[in-house]
Amino acid sequence: MPTTSDSPTEIFTKLFAEYGRALHRYIRRFAESNETTKEIVQEAFLRTYRERDSVKTLRAFLFSTARNLAANEYRHRQNVERVGLRNLDDAWAQNQSESPETELLRDERSRLIQEAIDQLPTQCRAAFALRIFHGCSYKEVANRLGISAKTAEKHIARGLRDTHTYLNRRYSPTRQDHG
Repeated sequence: MPTTSDSPTEIFTKLFAEYGRALHRYIRRFAESNETTKEIVQEAFLRTYRERDSVKTLRAFLFSTARNLAANEYRHRQNVERVGLRNLDDAWAQNQSESPETELLRDERSRLIQEAIDQLPTQCRAAFALRIFHGCSYKEVANRLGISAKTAEKHIARGLRDTHTYLNRRYSPTRQDHG
């Protein structure tokens, strides 16, 4: 355990040597990918280092900081996904009505979704489809595509964003093109 007589560099080095692996294993249970785990662990060590003079128990502060960062990352990931899907649903809800044209609108909606998805880069399209249409987790998407979970997450977020943007452009009342 680091002592108060140690220099800041020695404190950090000892803290990392003693708790680095254990913290990584602990956070890996919560994080979606190894890359995210590394980022969280690094940030937790940095915050602990910055607060070292005001913290009584460095280990407890380190682990609770890492746990909080992991929880924030999880909430962020869920929000990105939820907002993206809600926005897609809202776009459709605004353009649906209870008229005889509903079936035609539904067909048009399906066609536009397919057009939007077709605009995505190949790997992004694959990740997006696996997550949205097949319900795969980020980890499953990553494993199926041979990429990291963080990369899968970025592809899926881009897919949601780009698809939403495409649909908004197509449904925009000020749309210039009519094709």
